[in-house]
Amino acid sequence: MVVELKLRKVGKSVGLVLPKEALARINVDNGDSLYLTEATGGGFRLTASNPESAPKMKAAESLSRRYRHALKKLAE
Repeated sequence: MVVELKLRKVGKSVGLVLPKEALARINVDNGDSLYLTEATGGGFRLTASNPESAPKMKAAESLSRRYRHALKKLAE
């Protein structure tokens, strides 16, 4: 999918307008946060999830699997 995006002046800043098809494709809506990160090769990547939270989520999933029985007892 290749979409041409237009930059528009918003007050003293510049905004990027995303078409509704792009918003639907990345599953975001007005008010949601997007993250722009540097990609290998000198480009950029725009994502709906914070790439810095991925290692934290992986650690949380590991802990929840490791202590699932204890967490189940605590939830009772």
